[in-house]
Amino acid sequence: MNTLAVILEAPERLALRALEMKPVEASDVVVDIAWSGISTGTEKLLWTGTMPPFPGLGYPLVPGYESVGRIVDAGPDARARVGDWVFVPGANCYTDARGLFGGTAQRVIVPSARALPIPEHLGDAGVLCALAATALHAIKGGFHHRDALPDLIIGHGVLGRLIARLTLALGGKPPTVWETNPARRAGAIGYDAIDPSEDDRRDYHAIYDASGDANLIDTLIMRLAKGGEIVLAGFYSDRVSFAFPAAFMKEAHFRVAAEWQPGDLAETRALIECGRLDLKGLVTNRRPAVEATEAYPQAFTDPGCLKMVLDWSDC
Repeated sequence: MNTLAVILEAPERLALRALEMKPVEASDVVVDIAWSGISTGTEKLLWTGTMPPFPGLGYPLVPGYESVGRIVDAGPDARARVGDWVFVPGANCYTDARGLFGGTAQRVIVPSARALPIPEHLGDAGVLCALAATALHAIKGGFHHRDALPDLIIGHGVLGRLIARLTLALGGKPPTVWETNPARRAGAIGYDAIDPSEDDRRDYHAIYDASGDANLIDTLIMRLAKGGEIVLAGFYSDRVSFAFPAAFMKEAHFRVAAEWQPGDLAETRALIECGRLDLKGLVTNRRPAVEATEAYPQAFTDPGCLKMVLDWSDC
């Protein structure tokens, strides 16, 4: 079985071509992808060639871990799932390319457990489920619930907006969001997105960095209340460091937030279904998958593009 897939042959060298897939095993499902999202975090690092050493990293590779579609076939142990609408957080089903993260293809084969049911009515916004679950995972502190919800968020991209929306959905007070790009301050619903120069507050209890800028840490420490926490919710290609004296005087806490877990996705789905979490307005750009070579650079360089989605319907 073949599939059409986006291939990163090397940094800044992308193609759309057919790949042979591995055989379907007993517990696998075959998913026809409707939409796949382009991540401006890890995928941008893969595109530029600046991704730090990472298990499975190498070219050529199929990127992507934000795909949604329908199960159209399955191995004998998963036949009951045919017809399900699912979110696919990547795939590793190709014989002649690495699956890092492997979801940006017309069709994928994954173990049934990795095809996660989501509401079909979300449409292309369904690609945001993993990022929303990642934001929730950051707020909940992995497996340990934290009482201090975010009161300052750095960056008003999709991750920053999701952290802000989830803060409100979980009953928190409206957080402040810092955004240096004026074009990205619009779209704040129920909270304020401001230029950092307009903020003189220095007693934040929970600062969430969604920018991925490792050079901000010293600045953020100075904005903490004593005993406050800085959560590193982005992905950092540069070494993270900070001056110790200010952190010492603040008795600062630091936490690294990793990727979502299945329980986070289930809770995120429940928040969406009950109407407390709204994903509207976050997918800003849609292009046919055949235009992938133009879509990727636009996703990474256009400040007005929050989330680019590839449409596989015409392939």
